[in-house]
Amino acid sequence: MTNINYDPFWRTSVGFDRLLNLMDQSLRFVPEDNYPPCNIVRTGEDRYRITLAVAGFKPEQINVVAHQNVLTITGKVEEKQGAADYLYRGIAGRPFERRFNLADFVEVKRASFEDGLLQIELVREVPEAMKPRQIKIEGGSQSLSESNPKTIEHSEAA
Repeated sequence: MTNINYDPFWRTSVGFDRLLNLMDQSLRFVPEDNYPPCNIVRTGEDRYRITLAVAGFKPEQINVVAHQNVLTITGKVEEKQGAADYLYRGIAGRPFERRFNLADFVEVKRASFEDGLLQIELVREVPEAMKPRQIKIEGGSQSLSESNPKTIEHSEAA
């Protein structure tokens, strides 16, 4: 496997720490646990939905936390002693933790649980100050009359 050296980017970039850290983490080999399975769907221009299949869990056994551009979903089933003697257990009920990195200005709007599916609605809301704005271009004759440039020094070439 090829190792990528990010040192030139670190030396010449300011404010891209989060992006470089994400790239560095994504290239490290960590066995990924894909439990529970999930879908990520774009539902609009700036709207998304994450759906996790959490069969066997109840809403009170699942915790959803958004902190510093990371969405963390954890689940833990409390098994009661002597509750059941399984002959075969095909529905996984093991504890899990799934993390999703969120882009700047992406916020969790709501989470719902129905029919064994946890659905999390996300919206990207860019503040007005960060949005592009139209700049009015003034007419040429108006702007020239308002500002009469004065010559401070002028010498003719010989």
